[in-house]
Amino acid sequence: MAQNFFSRNAEASAAQNMRACPNAGYTPMANYNGPKVKLSRRVGVPISDTPKHTSKRELNPPGMHGARGRRLRDYGVRLNEKQKLRYHYNVLETQFRIYLAEAGRQTGNAGANVLRLLEQRLDNVVRRLGWGRTIWASRQIVGHGHVMVNGKKVDRPSYQIKVGDVISLKKENGKTLVRSQIDSLPGHEVPAWIASSPAELTAKIIAQPTADQVPFDVNMNLIIEFYR
Repeated sequence: MAQNFFSRNAEASAAQNMRACPNAGYTPMANYNGPKVKLSRRVGVPISDTPKHTSKRELNPPGMHGARGRRLRDYGVRLNEKQKLRYHYNVLETQFRIYLAEAGRQTGNAGANVLRLLEQRLDNVVRRLGWGRTIWASRQIVGHGHVMVNGKKVDRPSYQIKVGDVISLKKENGKTLVRSQIDSLPGHEVPAWIASSPAELTAKIIAQPTADQVPFDVNMNLIIEFYR
């Protein structure tokens, strides 16, 4: 009953946003282009693994006195958790509500479904492979047409990868770009649901990602409660 209620609310909100922006489709190409570290400071956790985001000094909340006296109520805690997840995957609110609605229609746990859908975005898969140092760099690599799925160019960051898909790079300049990104990420670990070949710069999706394979700490229960 709770999941159906959540699904109806998220779907209704997504439909309302789609009516407000009829040309957006189900893969709106809007993107956040502002300061990235500011997002980490806003939610209090690093949304990227780069030193700028993981530095404790850089994560001080905005303002002269930082977090002093700042106490979140229940609504603020849930909102902050939702924003953490959105920023980590670089999706806007309209897109996020669409994922929530889709997750509610699927069988199983809605929170786990949301994480799986977000993990299967093409730009995120490029990040998990280490081909892009950040989600923003990975989105750019996809958007510039460097990535192929099953031998065909795909330039939509929101493209949903499926089990059995083979991911490769289209041109030599794309490979040069990706190798420079890989060199900047020593010790990067590719998740078990992706079979990667670093020498050939190809990868194959061998399983669906599960919630415990997401290398980002987030409380999905709080996010679902936020939309109820």
